[in-house]
Amino acid sequence: MTGTAGVAGAAEVAGAGEISGTGETGGVAGQATGRICPDCGARVTDGGRYVTWCTACDWNVDPETRDEETPGRVERLRRRLARRDGERLLAELMEGTGGGERSGVVEHAGAAEGTGAADRAGSVDRAGSAERTEPSGRPARRGVAGRMALGLAVLVHGVTLALLLGGLWLVVACWGRGFLPALGGVAIALAVLLRPRFRSLRKAAEDGLVLRRPDAPRLFALLDEIAESVGTTGVVAVVVDADANASVSTYGVRQRRVLRLGLGLWEILSPQERVALLGHEFGHYAQGDTRRTLLVGNAFRSLDTWRYTLAPTPAENLMDTFVNLVTAPPRLLVDGLLVVLEHLTLRDAQRAEYLADSAAARAAGTEAAAGLMDRLLISDGVAGELRRESVAARTRLGGARREDPAEGLWERLAAHAAAVPEREYDRLRRVAERRGHQVDATHPPTHLRHRRLTRGEQVAARIVLAPARTAEVEAELDGARRSIARELVRG
Repeated sequence: MTGTAGVAGAAEVAGAGEISGTGETGGVAGQATGRICPDCGARVTDGGRYVTWCTACDWNVDPETRDEETPGRVERLRRRLARRDGERLLAELMEGTGGGERSGVVEHAGAAEGTGAADRAGSVDRAGSAERTEPSGRPARRGVAGRMALGLAVLVHGVTLALLLGGLWLVVACWGRGFLPALGGVAIALAVLLRPRFRSLRKAAEDGLVLRRPDAPRLFALLDEIAESVGTTGVVAVVVDADANASVSTYGVRQRRVLRLGLGLWEILSPQERVALLGHEFGHYAQGDTRRTLLVGNAFRSLDTWRYTLAPTPAENLMDTFVNLVTAPPRLLVDGLLVVLEHLTLRDAQRAEYLADSAAARAAGTEAAAGLMDRLLISDGVAGELRRESVAARTRLGGARREDPAEGLWERLAAHAAAVPEREYDRLRRVAERRGHQVDATHPPTHLRHRRLTRGEQVAARIVLAPARTAEVEAELDGARRSIARELVRG
């Protein structure tokens, strides 16, 4: 989930549990058959519309064939670091030595249900230095790795500034002296390309509908309450789209926050799971995630731009070979800087995900936060169901179905998701455990996040959505739901 506090990376195994578009309720799943597991000989339960697999030996638990590109150097390192630190970080958080509940960062001892942000004690990172967060969500003090990451980010941006100033000097002071002004122009162009980017709300709202406070006052009141309960502030706008995802990001020089709310995920969640989702997204900012800071986030983007600019081209002639040789040293240097920045921030980013899960549990209760983890497992299947609805609406013959296919779209989607049996969730958790960090190394695998929530201390919800309040929020989103459903079925 590049600069956003998204949950997308948590759904790394969802495609294996795709939801059927037949409209059935899944009642055939779980029926006993005479089939015998070919590996262990145990009796296998028929999966019906879902995968048939053996609970005893995991035969056929992950039948999906995935065509994955060979990862590059940086991605291989990211996955290796994630595998190395994943289980260790989980153990530290469960034991209270890595910034988990028992260390005090994510627990507000003695706080009354429904109250605002409470004072935080410090969490201890692996180097043993304390890290505290203020009610504003800004970290009061960073660990050694965090400070080194900020220093490296300043260095990266310093190179961009040096290119700009040096290019201006070559153009102004060396005008008329051969090729030097042209070289200065190239340096200025590179500096412009590598500059820190400030997204606009228009860019952030692509393919979505923007809601402001006057448009949905009850929704924004709920967002403010959830943000306050985890120790941060709310958003100035909400972008509603059809994705099976959600995220909080920033835009503009003032770094104002915007919530991107995907109805593909929102509509399959219970009211308390929705609170957990929002608590997780705001939790990233309450914990001061290093990668989401302006300096470090833009440093990653600048280095990625350098890699793209310096990438070798197919050597079709002698000139291509020469250019590749000349760009090889800076390319290796950029790769090295990116590797170091990854090493300094990856563990902190994964810990931030775990702590954001704790924020979700504080806001909505542990049961709802764990339920959210299960829904994330099927989010790719939900996205597939939406694609099928869109294709079916556009290819349906005129007389086959007279009613508007957009009507009841979200209700049908929720019914499909509700029909997924527990056996399928169990299978998806096992698939997540097998695949681990293969798909998204920046997020801990969903099965580890689920394990931490279900085996740790159970927390009661601070915010309980009453049916009347849920209906009020739903009414404010109703216009966006209808509009997005119509756009979706039209393709």
